[in-house]
Amino acid sequence: MIQPMNSPLRFDVLSLFPRTVDSFVGESILGKASARGLIEISSHDLRDWSKGKHREADDRPFGGGAGMVLKPEPLFDAVEELSRPQSTVIYMAPDGDPFTTQMAKELSISQHLVLISGHYEGIDQRVRDELVHREVSIGDYVLTNGSLAAAVMIDAVSRHIPGVLGDDESLLDESFEDDLLGCPQYTRPAEFRGIKVPEVLLSGNHEEIARWRHEQRVQKTRSLRPDLSTNTQTIRN
Repeated sequence: MIQPMNSPLRFDVLSLFPRTVDSFVGESILGKASARGLIEISSHDLRDWSKGKHREADDRPFGGGAGMVLKPEPLFDAVEELSRPQSTVIYMAPDGDPFTTQMAKELSISQHLVLISGHYEGIDQRVRDELVHREVSIGDYVLTNGSLAAAVMIDAVSRHIPGVLGDDESLLDESFEDDLLGCPQYTRPAEFRGIKVPEVLLSGNHEEIARWRHEQRVQKTRSLRPDLSTNTQTIRN
């Protein structure tokens, strides 16, 4: 659902370790975007919805096995309290759909994302079946703390919200745009330890620079990620 005018995208993160998210999103570009009202980020301790004096949010898995599983009761209560009609509930899971730049763009026009951070052996399947709209993985590996995956998603999604980056044009030629990897970048000095910056970047010829950068992106993608796109087969004229 597309955001109405002047309505910032809100992220609510459910985690056993909410300070992991707080420490990350309060810094740098995300911190500035929050201060400017472009995004809203709140992290919540799942134990706040746990019952009993010990505030237990996890328990042993039925059927036996190692590890612990996040209980359904606090997750149902938390998601139902935080959700709105326009909310999208996302579970950060290693067995979810791969997170991509295209998905980040799609999510950036949402109004409200509720991110569930998995921990230990994951969450009760009933939560996944009844509450979760999308299950997303940031890579083919397992983390000890799903809050890290939630922070990655917040960062990647927020970059596509107008105004969050200092220069929105910086999105155009970065990795995975047009299914190509990014091109090499250089800055001053023009020569360092005998290694010179490619002459084309010093030429002032913007058309030639654009062509060089595209060629570099194509060549790099052919070499490192030929699976990405048929764009690696052609060089732009």
